[in-house]
Parts: sequence; structure tokens; C-alpha cells
Amino acid sequence: MQTSPDRHEYPAHWEADVVLRDGGTARIRPITVDDADRLVSFYEQVSDESKYYRFFAPYPRLSAKDVHRFTHHDFVDRVGLAATVGGEFIATVRYDRIGADGTPASAPADEAEVAFLVQDAHQGRGVASALLEHIGAVARERGIRRFAAEVLPANNKMIKVFTDAGYTQKRSFEDGVVRLEFDLEPTDRSLAVQYAREHRAEARSVQRLLAPGSVAVIGAGRTPGGVGRSVLGNIRDAGFTGRLYAVNKALPEDQKELDGVPAHRSVRDIDGPVDVAVVAVPAEHVPEVVNECGEHGVQGLVVVSAGYAESGLDGRENQRALVRHARTYGMRIIGPNAFGVINTSPRVRLNASLAPETPRPGRIGLFAQSGAIGIALLSRLHRRGGGVTGVTGVSTFVSSGNRADVSGNDVLQYWYEDPDTDVVLMYLESIGNPRKFTRLARRTAAAKPLVVVQGARHGAAPQGHAVRATRLPHETVSALLRQAGVIRVDTITDLVDAGLLLARQPLPAGPRVAILGNSESLGLLTYDACLAEGLRPHPPQDLTTAASAADFHAALSRALADDRCDAVVVTAIPAVGEVSVADAALAEALRSASAAAPAKPVLVVHVELGGLAEALSAAASTAPQAESGIPPQTAPRPSPTEERPPAVEAPEGAHLIPAYPAAERAVRALAQAVTYAQWRRDAADPGRVPEYDDIDPRGAATLIDGLLARGQGLTLGAEETCDLLGHYGIHVHRALPAPTPDAAVEAARTLGYPVALKATAPHLRHRADLGGVRLDLADEDQLRRSYTELTELFGAPDELRPVVQRMAPRGVDVVVRAVIDPAAGAVLSFGLAGAASQLLGDTAHRLIPVTDREAGSLVRSIRTAPLLFGWRGSAPADTRALEELLLRVSRLVDDHPEVVAVTLEPVVVASHGLSVLGASVRLATPPARDDLGPRTLPAY
Repeated sequence: MQTSPDRHEYPAHWEADVVLRDGGTARIRPITVDDADRLVSFYEQVSDESKYYRFFAPYPRLSAKDVHRFTHHDFVDRVGLAATVGGEFIATVRYDRIGADGTPASAPADEAEVAFLVQDAHQGRGVASALLEHIGAVARERGIRRFAAEVLPANNKMIKVFTDAGYTQKRSFEDGVVRLEFDLEPTDRSLAVQYAREHRAEARSVQRLLAPGSVAVIGAGRTPGGVGRSVLGNIRDAGFTGRLYAVNKALPEDQKELDGVPAHRSVRDIDGPVDVAVVAVPAEHVPEVVNECGEHGVQGLVVVSAGYAESGLDGRENQRALVRHARTYGMRIIGPNAFGVINTSPRVRLNASLAPETPRPGRIGLFAQSGAIGIALLSRLHRRGGGVTGVTGVSTFVSSGNRADVSGNDVLQYWYEDPDTDVVLMYLESIGNPRKFTRLARRTAAAKPLVVVQGARHGAAPQGHAVRATRLPHETVSALLRQAGVIRVDTITDLVDAGLLLARQPLPAGPRVAILGNSESLGLLTYDACLAEGLRPHPPQDLTTAASAADFHAALSRALADDRCDAVVVTAIPAVGEVSVADAALAEALRSASAAAPAKPVLVVHVELGGLAEALSAAASTAPQAESGIPPQTAPRPSPTEERPPAVEAPEGAHLIPAYPAAERAVRALAQAVTYAQWRRDAADPGRVPEYDDIDPRGAATLIDGLLARGQGLTLGAEETCDLLGHYGIHVHRALPAPTPDAAVEAARTLGYPVALKATAPHLRHRADLGGVRLDLADEDQLRRSYTELTELFGAPDELRPVVQRMAPRGVDVVVRAVIDPAAGAVLSFGLAGAASQLLGDTAHRLIPVTDREAGSLVRSIRTAPLLFGWRGSAPADTRALEELLLRVSRLVDDHPEVVAVTLEPVVVASHGLSVLGASVRLATPPARDDLGPRTLPAY
């Protein structure tokens, strides 16, 4: 057997960090010849029962021959992986390639035997499941397609590991041994199992950081005013329910307290567990602190220390080393350069941040990569809360700083299950894994509103954020997030405005808006704002400035009872006289009317002269104890993975009406809620990916393999493009080259008149506005005359590259594109052809694969869509044919990821049918899909 070129070379790319079921981390790496002592030590700590299950016989110790066999691998036919914590083995897995007769392979084979051993102290943490995913990925890389495992019938835990993995498998029983055989190709079920395990593990890892039973602040200075001392005081003053410790190595030996908190010189000196350590020491001292925390068994770190990637290349390398060091001990990190974390639950009451005041408890989860923006958001939520504890406040807050480890994706996993969080607000400056974020966002948005504002939209991410590059414009990424149900806003003001409405009010059933109030001008401004946001407002109802609180109550009650109304915007200016008394009466009138019709949202637009906003909150806090303040669409759900304490609900009787100081802000928030509500309804029936009888995936695959054999990446020629697209029922009109007038005439005779003459030079291609295209040429004389005009205007034929093409029926010219982005995945784009659409950026996008419903919405989502539906009396275009074309392109790219780019331009959509007049396809080795591989934390 010929030796593989990479045999015996250490495969560093197999190294990975994983989050286990309990939220801790472990490192998975190949076993090498240097691991003999670790393997022996590991085996000595395994129980006799586990050894018996592994070897089917008493096996008290490993022989020298065993140690050699289990540590010497060729990384092709024999591979061993170990899961390590603190550098020591906690579990191992290995495979040996076998032949058809079940013996070790002497020639390449696609089946291997696999076996595990997990230290008893670490069983139940999901280590074996993680190892199975990773050894399966290694095996597929080495050409192995099936695993076989022999397990004793009593070894139920290991049998469950295999049977729960989701792979297609076969089970048999012979000679007292259960034999399991399963294919390693990922299936929908195995991916679903993998995602579910990832979700539970990452949610648990964040929960350990946000709900600790004990916290140590390391670097709490001896003099007031420092960062560590401030965090210590904030935790103490918030009434943290767990154990709190101050740690400073400069403390005198006899000092046992600091600010009334037990004090120690080292974490090692603390008698008892420490769940979370807040690290506030200079960066150069952090490695020593990490060592101490890891040896003491600390579960996670919140590193507020600065001086890492935000400070330059050396700091970036120190940041990588910090993450690598912490993960060695199974710890996760928020930060470095973090502002901190907050949990307002009465079961926790943790303010491990630099925020001097703990926000009011509530039901909004808040994530900010920037500390400064985090402060601003907390301040605005506090100010807009109007003194009410409940849904208007914050459940948990995370400021991730440089986001070296714990990211928005991790926190999103936690909030999806958290019964104390109904609405999620996120300020992001970078998205480290857009494909994963989109997947998680879609799942979260189906249960809870997710509002996102993204900074650094027009430039590089902050220096401290190491993220993979995406070639997609920001507008495209935003469109893909909206497709996933994310409510995209542009400013932190919009973020708070939308968040308060979604936390306080039910989702609107539609876009119909009633407007009423005591200011005609304010009502008209609101009406105009509704039209600008695509809502359908009723004419404003002016109650006049003489309207009393009773008049408002009656008008609002009538509007809410109207079946033609989906939401109500109340506009109000302060009354003359006892403003505070009038405000209180009006607030109570609005609250009681809206509480009687809790299925429709109510918003108030007020001028910032009186105290109506505060009065609305006060009215909610003193409301009768008869109604529930939790909006029905965001009511807490039982956790699907574990038991959790009961949710902290808003005060009984609270029906909180959000107040806005400007009409456009209120209406913008309402429009976002309307769009999100429609997405929720559509998400219940996302459609299907249709099958077409004339699609030939195998033929396309054979063609692609043959073309790629020429090189790693190539743009196909015209004939090859037509052949490949033809396998998916996409037919391109032939375009024959016309290097001379006579060749043009011959091409026209072949195709048949009337024809089009086109210049295909890059600077003239698809630019009919420049005169590079002549249409409806009915005979040879017109063709020769047009040929002469083109060459006189634009240059010689070898510069113009003219082609002749048969005329297609008249219609609307559109462009269809698909591209595989390394970070976001496969994206389908659609827009009208022409410079105007390009200048306006009027292009819509969807993630591939696209369903029939998504194809329909894609066509209708561009601003110029009316041109396809009979605008100003024109004949409607065949949008059904257009949607089918979009679905066929989606299927092509989804079935064959080697198709990394497709452009169909122009596509003329006529009244009946369509014509693809130009097409280009690029093939290449597809970017690696980390969402199909084993679970792993991002590399540092």
C-alpha cells in the first residue's frame, strides 16, 4: 500500500475547543507519541467497570505494548483523539480502518471500527458525543464512510451515544455483543442533534456566567476609585445573593475584609468554590490570575482588563494566548476589555459591571459589544422606564468587549431559553459567524422579538474584534438578517424605541392604524409618518384641545373596538392648568381603555412639556390587580432542555403604554413591529423547495467534476454555461460571435430574423443606455448598417466583441445572481436590470435554499416591483415563470456548492414566459462549511 503524503504528519487542524453539556469546555486534539504518561495516568483513574466495558474483560492496567499502540498513529488508517481539561486526558476515542472481512485494512477501505473510553468523573458531560462528532469528521476527511462499534449490552450509556447521534445505522446482536454500524454522512437528523447539543451547551455556559453562586473580584484595589474596587462595590450594592470575595495579592496578611466583603490575597486562599471571577488586573498579570482560577476550579471569567487586541498586534497575540489559556482549564471568557455583566433577577441580583446603578428588573435582554454604547442603552432604558419595575427593565445585560470568546451567538442561545427574557436588543460591531448568527436569529425570532443595530457598517470592525471577512455589502447582510426575522434598526434610539414597544405591547395584526388626539397638527404629522413607513393610517381624529380624559378614553375604546383597526397612535399635548393632575388623569384613561382591549397595541406621541410619559408608567404601576402585563406573543415558555425557576413577571395589572417624543419615532417602531408580526405569521408556513422533473443533478455533477479537473477555479465559456444550466431546466438564448459584418449576417441567418446586435466588451456589456445594443434588426441591410454604426462609435470589432442573438419577446429586464460567501453562505439576489436600479441599490436577497414562498416575496420586495405587475397600464409580467427561475438557480447552487457564482443578465420577463439572454457561471472548490462539521468554538 502506498503511503499517503500526509501520513505521520501531525494534523493540527483537528484541534478544537468544544463546550460540553454542563457549560464547561474541553480541548479535543490528536493523540501523539508524547502522550504516553498522560494515557497511563488517565487509564489509572478509570473505574474497573468502565475498563471492562471498553475491553470486554478485566483489564486493570495498560501494557507497554498497549501504550505504544494507543499513542502511535498514522493519522490515516489509525487515529486517536483525546478530550483534555487542564492538559490532562478526560476521554479518548480511536478508529482503526478495517477491510471487508473485518480485519485491519491492508488496502484502502471505507469502514473503520471505533471505540471510546471516558473517565468516570466526566461521564454525563457529553464528552463522548462531542468526540464522536469530531472523530466522524476526521474519518470522512480520510475517506471513511462508515463506523462499526461493538458494545456490551449492559453498556447502555455508550449504546445511547451511538443511537442518539442521528446517523443512519444498522444494529445486530451476536456472540453476546451488540454491533452497531452507521454511515457518517451528515443527515438532517444528525445535524439537528448536533445543533440541539450545541444550543444546550452554549446556553448553559452563558448561564454559568450570568447566574453564579459565588463571585471573586480579582484586582479590587486597596484605595477607592479603581476599576476592580468599583466593580466590587457595584456587586455588593446590588445585593448579590451569592457569596462575594475580594482578591488582591497586595493586601496585608492580616486584612480579612475589604468594604465589608471577605478579602483574600489569592483565589487559592478562598475556602469553597468560586463560579465566576471578575478579572481587573493589568494585562501582564492576567496569565497568573488565569492559572490560579483554573487550579481552583473557577467556571468562567469576566475580564474587564484592557490592553489586548484593541491595542495592536502584540495585544492581539496576548488575547489569543488568554483564550487558549482559559480554555485549557475549561473556562469561558467574557471580554477582555469588557464593561461587565448584569442579572437583575431577584434570585441573583448581580451587577458585575462598571455601571454604577443596577437597571430596573424587567424582561429585556441587552447585549452590547461596546461599553460606551452599553452605558448609553442602560441609561436610556432606565430613563424611558419611568420608574416602573417590570417588562420595561432589563433581565440580563452583557458587554462583551473584544468578544474573544463568548459572543452574541452564545448569549442568543441563552436568551432563547431564558424565561425571564421576552425581548432581545443587540448592539453589534461585528458578526463573527454570520451563517450561525442567522440560524440562531431565525429560531429566536420565532419565539421572541430580536432587535439589532450594527455599528461599523461602512468600515472595518473595531481593532479588538477578529472576525472572518465577508464580501457581501452591509445592505445584503442586513437583508439576510431581516429574512431571518431580525428587526434591523439604524440607531440606538431606534433600538430602544422598538424594544420598549415590543416589551410593553402585543404584536399588531396588520398595518391599519387609527390616529386620535387633541392636536390636529400632531395628528397630521403622524398620518404622514405612517404613509412614509408603508402603514395604512385612517384619517386622524381630532378631539380638539378641549378634550378631557374621558373623551380620550371613549375615543380610544371605539378605535380599539373597530375591526378595521390593528393599532392606535394617540397624540397628546399638555392641558393648560394643573399639568401633573391632567397628565395623571389622561394616563389612567388611556391605560384603562387599552387594558380592556389587550390584543391591539397602543402608542402615545407626546410633546416633552408635561409629564405624560412618567404618568403613563405610574398609571401602569398602580393599576388594578386584574390583568396580566405580559404580552401574549412573548409569554415565558417552559425550557425544552431543563427545569428553570419560575419567570419574574411584570406587576399585576400593568398594561404599559410606550410614549414617544416624536411622531416619526413612534410610527417607525410600530412599522417595525408590523413587519416582524408578518414575518412571524409567514414563519409558521415557510413554504417548500419544489421538485422539477427536468432537473438532472447527476448529469450536472458529472459535468462539474470534469470541468474542475482542469483547475481549482474557472469561469465557464458560453457553451459550458448553457450545458450546465440546461441540466437545471434553465435555457439560455444562443449568442453567436460576429467578428465581421459577414459573420454577423451568417449568424442572423442561422438564428432567424429579427435579431439583436450586442457589444460584449466589459465596458459596454449590459449597457444599452450607452448605445452598445441594437434591437429588432429585421433584415441584412439593418444589421450591416447597425454593425457599421457600432464600430464607428466604439472601435474595432476585436475591441467590441459583438454577438448576434435572436430577439426575445418584449418584457421587463431583470437580473438574477447567486454567490457563495465564505462567511454568510449561499445568497440569491434579484433586481431589475439597468443603471437606475444599480444606483438605487434596489436589489433583494435571500439565503439559499429558497422556498416557493420566499421566491414570491423576493420578487415583490424590491421598490421597483410594480413594473412587474402592470404599472401604469402596462401588461403584467409572468412572475410565476420568474419565481420558477429563481427556484431553479437556488436548487443548482444548493445541490452543487462548487457553483460559487451565477449571473443571469438580462432576463427578459414577458407577459408569458421569460428569456435568459446572458449567463455566466464560475466554478471553484467551495468554501468550508463550519456548520456541517463538528461542534467547535471559534479558533483564537
